[in-house]
This record gives sequence, structure tokens and C-alpha cells, in this order.
Amino acid sequence: MAAEGRLESRWHTARMPEQLVRVNGVDLCAEGFGSPSDPLLLLIHGTGTSMLSWDEELCERLAGGRRFVVRYDSRDAGRSMTSPLGAPAYGSRDLVADAIGMLDHFGVSRGHIVGMSGGAAVGQVAALEHASRIASLTLVSSTPGIPGTEGPDLPPPTVRFPEARELDWSDRAAVVEYLVELERPYAAHFDAAAARARAERIVDRTTDLEAVAANAFAVDPGEPWRPRLGDIAASTLVIHGRQDPMFPPAHGRALAAEIPDAHLLVLDDMGHEHLPPQTWDIVVPAILRHTA
Repeated sequence: MAAEGRLESRWHTARMPEQLVRVNGVDLCAEGFGSPSDPLLLLIHGTGTSMLSWDEELCERLAGGRRFVVRYDSRDAGRSMTSPLGAPAYGSRDLVADAIGMLDHFGVSRGHIVGMSGGAAVGQVAALEHASRIASLTLVSSTPGIPGTEGPDLPPPTVRFPEARELDWSDRAAVVEYLVELERPYAAHFDAAAARARAERIVDRTTDLEAVAANAFAVDPGEPWRPRLGDIAASTLVIHGRQDPMFPPAHGRALAAEIPDAHLLVLDDMGHEHLPPQTWDIVVPAILRHTA
């Protein structure tokens, strides 16, 4: 009952303003919700997006369940550090080290990781290479191992990212429209107004929008890790959308089957998304139970 009461008062959740923090030798932008004395829930966004993909109300609902929720911009996203166009000065293991560095920055020895798509890949490797630091793992819209490389036995994507080669990145309206259309094919129930409002915020706070598009998908994934998924010791929750066009449901089922004792939650009203509003009544209690 106490947790439910906190959920009802989520609008009064304390919030830490955005701040640039020095993590793993680079400056990353982070924001916290709730009390730092509560267990830390670290949200890692998907490739090519930013921490704004984790909706503020979702963060507040999770924080209302007595979690200290931290979302952050990964490299080349939002207000975090950027690399030269087309030449990211880091690899996937650096992104893993960044996540562990966030735990260090907030002074916790073990944290709960919630990763979506590319962020879930970071979570998988973190659980393998930093097992003592991971209290639990929640993998959203994910696939076993390196996307597109380690899953020849799994169904391919049914949609692909739209090209941005001829986009004028100085044209705010054009970039906003591109970001809106980028989301459309991946959502189970596309909310154009919400997508546009989010896109406008992303454009207005991102240091280098072109770097996000040019670098995010050029990062070296490193050595394959799918054969090692059976070594993950962290309690794992796999959340997957039944309408995911990037990683059809077979990906989520395979991921849950290959991680020992993982629990699979398949959602009818979700595509390839950062936990959209129509899922919150299900996923918030599920994540809070998983991280209890």
C-alpha cells in the first residue's frame, strides 16, 4: 500500500535538474527523479535518441515507487559530448563503461539498469562484464547480442530508418518533421502531437543533431556476446512489444530464453518504443516488482 500511495503522489516527486557530469573521462548530461537515498534505476535510451525518449511522467511514476530514477544522454546525444561527424571516438564498451560510471557518480555500488534497444545491448554487456554492479536488468525492445549480426535465426526488421542524407540540419522545421516521421513506423499507436512536441524539445536542446544521425549507428559493437548470455546472473525482465517491427517478438522470446530465469512480458499495445503511455499501468508495477 505504501508504494501505491507514493505512485498517487508522483507529481510531487523531487527532481534533480539536468547537469553535465564527468563520467569515464567525458561529459554526459544526466537528470534525476526522486530521492538519491532510494535504489538507483538507470535508464539507458536507444541508439539515435536521447534521454527525452524516457517520458518525464514515466520517470516520475517509477520514482514514486521509491526509486531514484536517472536518465542520461549517451555520447553524441542531447547535451552530452559529441565526436567528429561519421567518426565516433568510442566503441560499445565505452558506452558500457559510461553506464557503470553513472553508478559511480551517484555513489552506488549496485544499480538497476533499464535499457531500450541499443541501451538494452549496453545493459546486456554491463551484466556480463560488471556483474557485481548490476542489481537487476530490464531489457526493452531488445534482441540477443549485436543487432543485425548475431541473429540470423531471427526474423529481420520490417521497416528501416528513413534516409537523412539531404536534410538541412540548420532548418529547424525540417529536422522536427524528420524526427516525427522517424518515430511513426515504430509505434503501435502513433501520437503525432506528442511526437512533434518531443521532437521540438530534442532539436532545441541537442548540441549536434547531425552527429546523432551520423555517429550513433557507426559505433563499433565490439566482440559478439550472444553466446555468453547464459552467464548473466542478474535477475532479468524482458519487455517486448507484440507489434515491434524492428525486432519482431521472436527476438524478445529468444532473449528471455537465453538468459537464465529471465521473465518475459509481451505487450500487445507496443511497437519498438521507450515504454509508451498506454503501457504504464502494466510496466511501472512490473518494473517496481522486479527491482524490489
